[in-house]
Order: sequence, then C-alpha cells, then structure tokens
Amino acid sequence: MSDNLQGSVFICRKPGGGMKMAITGWLALTLMAVQGAEVMSGAYRAMWNAPEVKDRIERGIHENRMAAAVLSLPSIKAGTEVKIEQLDHEFLFGANIFNFDQLGSDELNRKYKELFGTIFNAATIAFYWKTFEPEPGKPRYLASGRDSAAYWNALKEPWNEFHWRRPAPEKIIGFCEAKGIAMHGHPIIWGNPAWNHPAWVSKAPDKVGEMESLFGKRITEICRYYKDRIPSWDIVNESVDPTPGEPRYGVIPDDYTFKSFKLAEKDFPASVRFNINDSWRAVYPPFVRELIARGAKIDVVGLQMHIFNPPECLDIAAGKDAFPNGTSWKPLDVIRDLEELDTLKRPIHLSEVTIPSPGESGKALAIQAGLARDMYRLWFSWPSITRITWWNVVDDCGAKGEPLKSGLFTRRMEPKPAFHVLDHLIHQEWMTRMAVKAGQDGTVRFRGFKGRYRVSYTAADGAEKSMEFRLTKDGDGW
Repeated sequence: MSDNLQGSVFICRKPGGGMKMAITGWLALTLMAVQGAEVMSGAYRAMWNAPEVKDRIERGIHENRMAAAVLSLPSIKAGTEVKIEQLDHEFLFGANIFNFDQLGSDELNRKYKELFGTIFNAATIAFYWKTFEPEPGKPRYLASGRDSAAYWNALKEPWNEFHWRRPAPEKIIGFCEAKGIAMHGHPIIWGNPAWNHPAWVSKAPDKVGEMESLFGKRITEICRYYKDRIPSWDIVNESVDPTPGEPRYGVIPDDYTFKSFKLAEKDFPASVRFNINDSWRAVYPPFVRELIARGAKIDVVGLQMHIFNPPECLDIAAGKDAFPNGTSWKPLDVIRDLEELDTLKRPIHLSEVTIPSPGESGKALAIQAGLARDMYRLWFSWPSITRITWWNVVDDCGAKGEPLKSGLFTRRMEPKPAFHVLDHLIHQEWMTRMAVKAGQDGTVRFRGFKGRYRVSYTAADGAEKSMEFRLTKDGDGW
C-alpha cells in the first residue's frame, strides 16, 4: 500500500438529520489494508487471528451484543414482508466533549457537535477542579462570555487559555439532554495537585486536614447541585498507588478514596452510578476489591487504555512487546486483564482511550485505524464492558503531554481512517437492518443487535403500520 493514497470523502445526510460518511479512493484502500496484512505485521495478525482470540471475539459479539426478538404483529397476513430497522444502540459509544464551541469557527464547532447523536451516544463532561473553581467559592457551573463560540473564534492560540478543554458544564449538559446523550461526569476528586487542584488549595503537609475538608465541600456541593441530572460520575480518578506504600501524589488525605465514595453516597440519589477510574496495573483490582469489601459504593470500574508515545503504535503493529502507560495491548494480555477485573463483579467502562497515528502518512493513519478496529471489536465482545470512551476526538486538542495526532479527525474536522473504521463498525457491521416475512400466526422472529427498533409493514387492510420497541434480551418484542 502506498504511503500517499489519494481519494475523497464526502458527507451525505441521513433521514432525520445526522451525518454519515461515504468513502472512496484512498480510504477504501486503507480499510482493505487495515483488515488485511499490508499495514500490520504478520506477527500482529497471527495474534489476532489465533482461534482463542478471533473465535472468542466473534462468539462474544453474537452472544453478548445481540438478542432474539419475537413480535406478534396485529392485522398482518402470513408472508407479509416486515421491515426491521435498528435506530440506536444499547451499548454506549462515547468521547469526551471537552472542545465544545472551542474549535475556532462556527463550521468546525457544528461538525464537532454533530458527532454527538450520530457516532457518539455518550459524552464525558469535564469537571476538573482547577478550572471548575479557579476562585474559591465561585464554581463555573454556568457559561459566561468566555465560554462562548465568539470568544474562542477570536483567539489565535486557544490552548493558552486557562479553560481550554474545560468548558463550563451547564450548556453542555443542556445540549446532551436535548439530544439524548448519556452523560458521564469526570472527575469529582482527583488527588493530582499539578493537574487538578486549584492554586488556592494548599499542598503543604501541615494543611492536609484543610485539603480533606475542601474535598468534602466539593463533593457535597456537586452532589447537591446535580442530584441525578448526570447519571454517572468518576467519583475518584487515578488514586491507586502504582507501588504500594509509596503515595502517588505526596501530600494527600489519608484513605481519601474510600472517604470520597462514602461522602458522595450521602447526597447523590441511589440511581447515580459511581465509577472509580484508573489505568491497568496489577495493584488495581485488589485495591478496588478492598474498597468494595469495606462498603464503598463502586458501581462501575473504569479502565483507561492510553498510548501516549506514538512510536509505540509501530511496535504494537509489528507484534513486539510494548507496554504503553504500563499496559500490554496484545489481545491475550488484554483478555487476561479483563478477566481479572471481572472478578470484581462490576461493569467495566473503557473510560479513556488514546490511540494515536505514529505520523501522518497513509500507513501511519491506517495503523491507527487498524488498532482502533481490533481493540473496539474485542472490547465490544466483552460481556461486562458497557461503554467505550474515545478520549480526544480532534487532533491537536489534547492536554499537554498527550499525543497531537490521537484524534479521529484532523484539526480542521476532516475525518481520518480511524473514524471511518469505527463508523463502519457502529453503523454497519453492528447495526441490524433486514426484511423478514410474517409467519402463519403473524409472528416475526429475528436476531439483532441490542437497541431501539422501528418495525414497518402493510396490514391486511392495506394500512401502513409502523411501531417501535427496544430489544435488550431474548424474547423482547410484543
């Protein structure tokens, strides 16, 4: 495959709005290469084609993400054709929504917003303390002029603003509510003083009691302000000490992870899902297990998968040993890690996914797309995984230290091959559309991906009928 593939991408509208990408030329070749052996090495392909991996993924998708529907349709003749159309997914495919109205033009902002409600049915909303409450007692719940699109459109270097990637949450919540986007708040407590603590929070060892009091104040205020409006939260982010006995952040309140969960439980409604969030390391499952045993309300276990060093993508594609952010991306290793997390008996949220392209050539873009495709298929097949969140949607929009080319889109909102690969999985490979014929008793049976469906047919009297139902388990229907 050439590194300088040529072709075009065009956008067409789906009925009822939304966006669907059609692909030609270089992108079609890229997709073929991603699924073949031209980009990824033979060693890489051998790992993914091994029966214990390939068969497990195929079986898992069929068993865990599909269900058998049974519909008894009124006033229908035997043999009548019935159109089955899936409208959305039960599974949550998300991204962070940190660049809301920040991309520099109304057109770029429009394209960004259109992704939520099309490829993404879930969004992670920023609540980093440092920028949420830059002045004590003045949290940025509501948007001000400096959160407007006009403010950001006028800036040449938006990344220098203190609230870059940290928009005020209220207008984003309203946006998500209007579009039916599943919301996830991130995070309430994060012990990292450099990235998360406001400047007015003392890091002095003799002020640790004051820090604990401020932690409690923040938890209580957010719980009481939002109640159940945001149904899912990272209560505590990245609190596991990589080396037991060596505090990760230095000065930090004793046992603050457990205390934070217990305090949030007092004021959040029981329906709110409490998440803990961290990257893979061997100490993570026992840490969470001990918290659960002590009575912490941990409903969901968050798992980060980041490749922060783009050249490591080349090693992974070559089938070499690589441990980005301390994590192996070899399929059998990922499976073993997920099996260990499953011993906690909690759903898993792939909470932060970073897969960069190791360059800007056609081959580099195809490697990003290939890694994304294979990992998403594995994650989607896993029964306890309920949500996957791609981290930075747009290139050059990550935090300092994150790879510049880890987006699904360029900085000009041009779709990259990785976007098309995920779009094809979500809207084609994992979406059920078919026509079936009614049986003698007017019953229609089919197996489809879980989600909301529209069923259309012509009744015996000639009237056109259309109805909706949700398929979540075997036997759902009418």
